[in-house]
This record gives sequence, C-alpha cells and structure tokens, in this order.
Amino acid sequence: MSTKLFSVNSPVFKCLKTFQNTRVRGFSIGAACLGSVNLKGRSFLTLKDFNSEEIKRLLWVSGDLKHRIKHGKQYLPLLQGKSIGMIFEKRSTRTRMSTETGFALLGGHPCFLTSQDIHLGVNESGTDTARVLSGLCDIVLARVYSHSTLEELAKEASIPIINGLSDLYHPIQILADFLTLQEHYGSLSGLTVSWIGDGNNVLHSFMMTAAKLGVHLRIATPKGYEPESSVIQEAQRLSKQHGTQLVLTSDPMEAAHGSNVLVTDTWVSMGQEEEKKKRIKDFHGYQITMQTGGVAKPDWTFLHCLPRKQEEVDDQVFYSSRSLVFPEAENRKWTIMGLMVSLLTDYTPQTPMLKL
Repeated sequence: MSTKLFSVNSPVFKCLKTFQNTRVRGFSIGAACLGSVNLKGRSFLTLKDFNSEEIKRLLWVSGDLKHRIKHGKQYLPLLQGKSIGMIFEKRSTRTRMSTETGFALLGGHPCFLTSQDIHLGVNESGTDTARVLSGLCDIVLARVYSHSTLEELAKEASIPIINGLSDLYHPIQILADFLTLQEHYGSLSGLTVSWIGDGNNVLHSFMMTAAKLGVHLRIATPKGYEPESSVIQEAQRLSKQHGTQLVLTSDPMEAAHGSNVLVTDTWVSMGQEEEKKKRIKDFHGYQITMQTGGVAKPDWTFLHCLPRKQEEVDDQVFYSSRSLVFPEAENRKWTIMGLMVSLLTDYTPQTPMLKL
C-alpha cells in the first residue's frame, strides 16, 4: 500500500493546525476539515441532494450553535435583519415552534403563513408566490402536501427554499435525529438504525442519509406499505457506495435484531384519516415494546418524531430512559437553526464537532 505525503501547507495540515488547541472531550478534530464546505444560497428539499461532507457540516453547525447559545449563554444575532416566510399547508407543533423561536433567537423575523393566509396554488400560482416572496423575505420554509409544490417554489424562487415536510421527504426531522444520536453515542459511523413502521416520508429521508454517515439501516414495513421503489433503488446504491448494510423485511423482530436504535412514526399521517381502521389492522404486531428491544443491542435507544400514538410504541418504552424522543424534539430547534444559518450566511463554527 502506497503512502501519500502532504505538504505542511496542505488543507489537511491547516485544518489540524487551526484546531490543535481547541479539542475538547468528546469532539473530533478531523471534522474541522469540513470548514471548506459552503452551503450558502442552496435550497434544502431532500437530503438526496447533499453529500456526506455537506450533511456532516450541517450537523456540525447545529451542534456548535447549541453549544454556544444553550450552554455558553452567548447571544448570536447571525440572522439580524433577515426574515423567513413560513408556509404551512399542514399544522405542526415542532416545525413551527422550532423555526419561529430559532429564527428569532438568531435575530431574524419569522412570518407564519397558513393556507388561510396565502392560498398557495389557489388564488395565486406557485410560480408567482415564489417570485413575490423572493422580494419580501430572505428564505422560505414550506410544509406542504405535495413535494411537487416545493420543487416549483425552488425552481422559481431566487432565495433558498426549505422542505418543512412533504409527502415524499421530511429532511429537517432527520437532521434532528442524527444530531440526537451523535450526542448520545458520541459517534454515528457503525451504528445500526432499525425502522419499524410505515414506508413514509421520514423513512425516505433516513434512506437518503444513513449510508452517507456510515449508518446501517434495517427496515420493517407491512406488505403494501413499503418505501417508494425509486427511494429503495437510490438507498441500495448509496449503501453499496458507502459500504453499509441495508435490510428490508416485513418482520419487525428481524429488523430490530442487533440494532442500536429503534425508530417508528405515526401509522396514520395527515390526509390518511379515512384509512385509519385498515392501517391499524395492517400494522398489527408492529408496536415497539421492551420485547422488541430484547433482540436489539444492550445499548439500544428509541426515537419517534412525534406526535405519538400508543399503538405505535407502548408507554414502557416511550417514557423509559432508553427513549430519546424529547431531546430529539428539542434538537429540531438546533438543527433548523443550523440549517438556516448555513443557507443564509458564511458562518464558521467555533466548536469542533462530535465524531461521526
């Protein structure tokens, strides 16, 4: 095997030199080399569009802001003078609160727009809405029914568009999930995450991200509720590219076997209420319990993006010390802040990030 020599003026040595005196317990100097990644001006519709280094950079910025603002009690008006338009076709607790409070905490002004305020695609086309908002604010977060709405907004807008949720993806949730796991385990690479539930938008975003972070993914969905075939194909390609494992099954216990993290989500999403009775019947046996955790690794933990129903996970797991759902919910704030700062500024984190 050949050995590659680096000049002392190379980016590798410059990165190490910059952070050689800033290492703190639990943090990795190597991640500081992500400093060359710049996401300013980009839209964020799906993590499919972001490579490993870019996702790690987002997690780094998010963790840094959390460390400096929450623990260091620093005031960082990084978005002072900027505004965000928040389009919500679907209601939400976490997405609205995390975005509004996070943007305001960074010195900016959030403006909340419901379907009653902004008749997107009804009284005004998506094209016209995108162009109008581009002149009135600096960034838009849209929580919509159809992913095509986001694509139209991003195509026509001259400002960044963030996917706050669509029928196809929920990428801001996955950033929070991986920051939570990074904080808990100290490192992401080599972890095994098991999804037990519906093949929905949250799972799709997991599938577009896990392999890029060195995370193995085991998926159990009932027959007829599998992820989209195009998403499966891309996830298989990513798994092969990054050397991770991807397992798809209809057996929850098979998926949970040897896992570090058990994850589920609602079985009945907004807009599927008429299917509730059938779905609950079809998902029989998919509730996550301590018995499910019995085949996982000794250090297993549990995630759920909320809101939760008891048929998805019982109280014994949900309120146990293994459950990370409330730190996960809080991290929605820090990761949306990290994302908005990354898309709107040239901010460089001051804290070395946790190992990936």
